[in-house]
Amino acid sequence: MTDLPDSIDATQALLSGAGYVAGRDLATVAFLALKLGRPLFLEGEAGVGKTEIAKALSAALGRRLIRLQCYEGLDAASAVYEWNFPAQMVAIRTAEAAGSADRDALTRELFSGDYLISRPLLEAMEPQEAGPPVLLIDELDRTDEPFEAFLLEALSDFAVTIPELGTVKAPEPPIVILTSNRTREVHDALKRRCLYHWVDYPSFDREMQIVTARAPEAAEALSREVVAFVQKLRTEDLFKKPGVAETIDWAKCLVALDAIELSPQVIADTLGAILKYQDDIQKLQGSEAKRILDEARAELA
Repeated sequence: MTDLPDSIDATQALLSGAGYVAGRDLATVAFLALKLGRPLFLEGEAGVGKTEIAKALSAALGRRLIRLQCYEGLDAASAVYEWNFPAQMVAIRTAEAAGSADRDALTRELFSGDYLISRPLLEAMEPQEAGPPVLLIDELDRTDEPFEAFLLEALSDFAVTIPELGTVKAPEPPIVILTSNRTREVHDALKRRCLYHWVDYPSFDREMQIVTARAPEAAEALSREVVAFVQKLRTEDLFKKPGVAETIDWAKCLVALDAIELSPQVIADTLGAILKYQDDIQKLQGSEAKRILDEARAELA
């Protein structure tokens, strides 16, 4: 287990050591979240690296990463715990076959920790050998307001209540990272509990640093063309602009194809690595890809 960083520069170096290239603004808010024990709420487009910061902190600090993937209809029970119903039924039938008449004892046994299945929020409250874990609550905007209200209470006290067992309170608060792709607005009350940061698309220089760190096998000249093309592509009228994750994937795809530079044909053959909607891919058919490539190369020059 690594100690928490004691400065912004140390936080930036810590993330860099885990392969995450963070600007000083993001490193500052991450340092403050760690220092003050406050949840960190990250908003931004999909693929800009919000989830990766939780993974990087987990790896760099030697803490366990616990991920709660949000989805429509997620409720408190699914996020906290559930009872092992099949095992409980087996225990009931075994007790019946043995002729056990002590119902109270059987009930206490059935609703004990032996039959409890911990879900992410409860796991994050339990003691961990390596210290408080990193709790990633990913894509919170996919859930609804009732779950937000429950989460507000859980993050205020870092405790959850199980009616049959009582309240479980974290001995030390976990490191909490919440992310949102902003498909809807998250309630202000929850945001006020957190430190907030908008994760934007990176500049050319920072994206080059990221590609170099995450796809070091790509030649520098190819990486520069890839980043310049993607940066130019983001200025086009697309349904879904490519994120940093797509830039990295594309660079790796091109390396796998032994490409040494971009060409209209290579771009056409690999568009599925950076664009995920057919309408966007069709916009780059014909001369459009060459136009963007020419403009990107002109800016590089």
